[in-house]
Amino acid sequence: MNRSNCFIKFEFNMKRENIFILWLVFISISHNTVAQQTYAERLGFPKNAKVLILHVDDVGMSWDSNQGAIQAMEKGVATSLSIMMPCPWVPGYVKYLKAHPQIDAGLHLTLTSEWDDYKWGPLAGKTSTPGLVDEKGAMWPSVEDVVMHASADEVETEIRAQLARARSIGFEPTHLDSHMGTLFASSEFLQRYIKVGIENKIPLMFPGGHNTMIAASNAAPPERLKQLQQAGEMIWNAGLPVLDDLHNVSYNFTYDKAKQTTDDALRKFATEKYIKTIKELKPGLTMVIMHCTAPAEVFQHISDSGLIRKGDLLAMTDPAFKKFLQDEGIILTTWREVKDRRDKLK
Repeated sequence: MNRSNCFIKFEFNMKRENIFILWLVFISISHNTVAQQTYAERLGFPKNAKVLILHVDDVGMSWDSNQGAIQAMEKGVATSLSIMMPCPWVPGYVKYLKAHPQIDAGLHLTLTSEWDDYKWGPLAGKTSTPGLVDEKGAMWPSVEDVVMHASADEVETEIRAQLARARSIGFEPTHLDSHMGTLFASSEFLQRYIKVGIENKIPLMFPGGHNTMIAASNAAPPERLKQLQQAGEMIWNAGLPVLDDLHNVSYNFTYDKAKQTTDDALRKFATEKYIKTIKELKPGLTMVIMHCTAPAEVFQHISDSGLIRKGDLLAMTDPAFKKFLQDEGIILTTWREVKDRRDKLK
């Protein structure tokens, strides 16, 4: 399946956009110009610094995903990850996490099941969330399907079920984010995501700063970026850290199977792509999304994205990429650290 819709596009039709604006007014967000100071600076990082959370998505989806995340953090420069609680390999990773409690692990809130022959369903159950389930009994394969069929109440129920499972098996997430950007595809879903994060005092993946890369990669109009900035201020004022931007372009790197036939060639290509796009980032706190995976033989029967995901892993473990980060003076951080920094400012 093509996962081009996994990127956060912040798309609102007019009806949803109006609801979102009314919500912003209701929660009394200031409509003054957002301060020029980046959120990274407000958190105490140096002025003009690029501060990155190098983040691995899709942990728990498969054995291969777990191994990729482990290698990216143990042998590479990745600093954070998030876990897909409805997926079958969650227990395997949580066992590892309990033995390595310093790992920055959040919840990759999951409302879709996108692969053709490898499926999962909502933790809240079909009876409680019928709008999240397709005719086969699994979550819908696309973001559009979820927006069309599910209610905001069902989405919130499932978010809470995934958080409850994490806590019940022994870990408290350092942050929340959204698988395939589904929670950003509807303003009603987005409200529930923010609500649960603030209520539980868990940081949210939310780009509320200058959003330079988002604007460039999604052709987002100024009024929508303004809405994100206003919501970012609200989240900040609720005591949580906020991102200045989001680097979510790696799934669009164009790999050529005919050229990237060896690990060395794949590593070189992926590393060059990461270096190029990170150079394009403006100063501030940016989360860099990737899907580091160590594909075994069976992974090709789960997904056709193995080359992209392996490229992510090879780049994160490439000494050349680590040297680039050091030479550029780029600061690496975690969600745990930025939450601690935000707490100290209260």
